[in-house]
Amino acid sequence: MKPLGALALLASLSVACSDPGVRPRTSGQAADSADQILSKMSTRLTEGGVLRSFVEADTAYVYQNTSTMNLRRFKVRMLDAQGNLQSTLTADSGVYATYSGKLDARGHVLVESTDGRKLRTEHLIYDKTANQIKSDTTFSYESPTERGSGNGFLSDINFRNVQIDQPRGTQRGKGVLLPGQ
Repeated sequence: MKPLGALALLASLSVACSDPGVRPRTSGQAADSADQILSKMSTRLTEGGVLRSFVEADTAYVYQNTSTMNLRRFKVRMLDAQGNLQSTLTADSGVYATYSGKLDARGHVLVESTDGRKLRTEHLIYDKTANQIKSDTTFSYESPTERGSGNGFLSDINFRNVQIDQPRGTQRGKGVLLPGQ
C-alpha cells in the first residue's frame, strides 16, 4: 500500500471513531423543569383519612418548589364522605396546587353529576378551602329540568347557592326564588 493511501485510510478511520453519532434533541420547554414527569398518572386524594377523589391524567408535570402539578387531559372523580361518586370533571389541562387543594381547569371543561346535571365551560376553578367553584367565562348548564347559561358564575360545590353573571335559561317546575322575594 502506498504511504499516501495508508495515511488517507488512517485519517478516515480516526474521523469515523470521533463521530458523535445521533444525539437526542433537547428543547427548552417549561415541562423540562419539572421535578417529575408522570405518564398515565393516577392518584387518590384523601381528607382526614377518607377517600374523596380519584385523579387521572395522560401526563402530569410535578413541581416540588411550588407544590403544583400541571395536568394534561385529565379526569377527577369526586366522592362524598361515604365514598359514593358525586361528579366527574374532565378537561384538556389544569393546574392543581397541592398545598391548597385549588384546581384551575382549562379547555373543554365538563362536570357531570350522577343525577344528570352537566356544566360546560372553558375555564373552571375549584377552591377546596372556600368549598366553591367558579368560572370567569361563558358556561352552559343543563339538568333534567333546567337549561341555562351565563358569562360567569360563583357557586358552592352542590349548586345550592349560585351567583350568575348575565343569566339566561329555562326551567320546568317550581321556578327560581329571586333575591328579595
